[in-house]
Amino acid sequence: MNDIISMLGYWGHITVAFLYIALAVWIFHRHGLSNKQQLFLLIGLSLTSAWGFVVSLTGSSSLFAYLSESARNLGWLLFLYGLLKSGDGREQPKSLNYIYFSLFAVLIFQTIVDLLMTKVDLSADAIILVNYSSFIFRMLFAAGALVAVHNLYTVSAPNARWGISLPMAALAALWTYDLNLFTISYLTQAVSFELVQMRGFAMTLLAPIFIAATLRNSELRLRLSRTVAFQSVSLFVIGGYLIVMVLLNTLIELIGGDYARLTQSSVVFAMTIIALLVLPSGQFRAWFKVKLAKNFFQHRYDYRSEWMRFADTIGFSGHDTTFHERVIKSMADILECPSGLLLTPSSSGQLMLQMRWNWSSADVPSNPGTQYMVEFFESTNHIVIMDEARAGKDDRCDPRALPQWLFDEPNAWLIVPLVHFGKLTGIMVLAKPRIAWTIDWEDMDMLRVVSRQLGSYLAEADSQKKLIEGQQFDQFNRRFAFVMHDIKNLVSQLSILSRNAEKHADKPEFRDDMVDTLQSSVGKMNELLARLSQHNKVKHNLPKFYEVEPVVLQALKPKRLIHPIESEFEPDLCAIFDPVRLEAAITHLVQNAIEASANQASIKVVGNRQGDMVTIQIIDHGCGMSESFVSDELFKPFESSKSGGFGIGAYESMSLIETMGGNLRVESILGKGTRFTISLPISAKIKESQETISVEDETQYNVSKGA
Repeated sequence: MNDIISMLGYWGHITVAFLYIALAVWIFHRHGLSNKQQLFLLIGLSLTSAWGFVVSLTGSSSLFAYLSESARNLGWLLFLYGLLKSGDGREQPKSLNYIYFSLFAVLIFQTIVDLLMTKVDLSADAIILVNYSSFIFRMLFAAGALVAVHNLYTVSAPNARWGISLPMAALAALWTYDLNLFTISYLTQAVSFELVQMRGFAMTLLAPIFIAATLRNSELRLRLSRTVAFQSVSLFVIGGYLIVMVLLNTLIELIGGDYARLTQSSVVFAMTIIALLVLPSGQFRAWFKVKLAKNFFQHRYDYRSEWMRFADTIGFSGHDTTFHERVIKSMADILECPSGLLLTPSSSGQLMLQMRWNWSSADVPSNPGTQYMVEFFESTNHIVIMDEARAGKDDRCDPRALPQWLFDEPNAWLIVPLVHFGKLTGIMVLAKPRIAWTIDWEDMDMLRVVSRQLGSYLAEADSQKKLIEGQQFDQFNRRFAFVMHDIKNLVSQLSILSRNAEKHADKPEFRDDMVDTLQSSVGKMNELLARLSQHNKVKHNLPKFYEVEPVVLQALKPKRLIHPIESEFEPDLCAIFDPVRLEAAITHLVQNAIEASANQASIKVVGNRQGDMVTIQIIDHGCGMSESFVSDELFKPFESSKSGGFGIGAYESMSLIETMGGNLRVESILGKGTRFTISLPISAKIKESQETISVEDETQYNVSKGA
């Protein structure tokens, strides 16, 4: 039987040698040495391969086997330490370094003991003492390495643990096996032959885990959590595990028999399977957390860590979580609740289901709450425990305030109102936690503080939403004001046209101009209606080189049907502008001049060149404006000196001209008239809304003889 086990041990270790060196080569070719973590991983894999090769050649009890085992452990310890030091986030406390320094010291003493055992002639009693010391140092290292693995996993941020969970699990399995092996060897005063030989196969089974870990997180990045602290609870767990192992194996040794070693091996594997099944369980962790808080700490909550976790949860705007989901999760995490619902009041005061979080089975009606429910929680701010409400033990709770679906929902556990300055902003419904406990004053205090904070967040979010809606209405109102002003101008133009039609309708030339004016007015009205749409995104063309006179005459054409207008332009007068914007500005200014002038008082439009600018002057001899009105009110929207005026024409004209790189000046004398002067550039560069167009060659200009 021993020969068969020895042969299995040989092939197991030789498989480790070839498998782990092949894995190291594959990782090196796939990822190279992109960071220190990769280097330490390759060192750990290579030393594990060397250990398997040495054991297969020299046996498990040789000095070289002991030294290669220490080298293997040193490689993986360096991997853990390098992973910890390279973590992003807050710096880890110095107490964590003591664990690694202690383990390095244990490896040094273990090596010294191994050398004494094989290189120095010792008495029988000394040999026994050295053997015991060897087992003790190996037990200490295995236990300490498990503590290091546990703490490296716990200090990592929860959303980053998936990247290191697989290598941590593999190393935990490696040192758990060693801990069992050397604990049994210490208790029985002899090395367990079967467990030593099976170490090769155990390491072979861990190789796929390292492969999966590399595929999952090739850079082996670790992000430290905000609360990086040494958790001494792991020491109690490992200590309790050792005590149980000592008692069980001592009992087996007392019973004795031919199957003692087989029984011990079975116990090792059974306890390993139990640990793998129990420890990852969320229900077990929740139960353990409750028991630990009740029996070891004065306060149930670590308020600093809870508050920082709350801030991280509510403030993290990930792509896969919405604000209302984070609101539920931030409170549910405190009480270990797996799911929750958020009800918020609508504009009419009725409650509506705003968000579900991990609770698809909850049967929530379309009207989940009544106005009385809102008034009750707003006035009392009472946290309802549904089990007490169902049993009629909650004297402060009015049963009429709770809808029937909450009584019928078996998982509904807590009803927490979220109130901000006496106004209900939401109601949280939390599901029962994995391990239920009795809610006490400390839980209530925590819930009240968190609910007030969440209430303020919901109120702020609602205010932000209303502000955005108000801005949208403001944009619409501004757009509507400009449209109304243009409609007013069109109405005035058509009114004068209809009066002139009574006098000149028999003239063919007038009829042709009237038809053109009506068609133009209809087209402009349709454009104005389109501008009212929220989907209409008006984007002007970039200013280019155009001839000025045709564009201005196009704007004056409909106005000449209702009022006498003279025009005078220098020949070949060109500038850089957008015809649409210039025509709109000319139309507004000429309309203002017509309204300020007497019926037959002529208006003059003059265009000429002045230096590097082209000027267009609109001159009337109407009522004029005072200096104070020109300086303080003329170019302000909704300020007008005319009866029924909107006060938008001059403001819009100035805005249109400035966006083309020009400027608008005004000279006015009260009772004598007004002169508006539009200046347009002829220079090579024009800046418009952070964009610059360079004019380096005349071929870049779109020279046009008409708009």
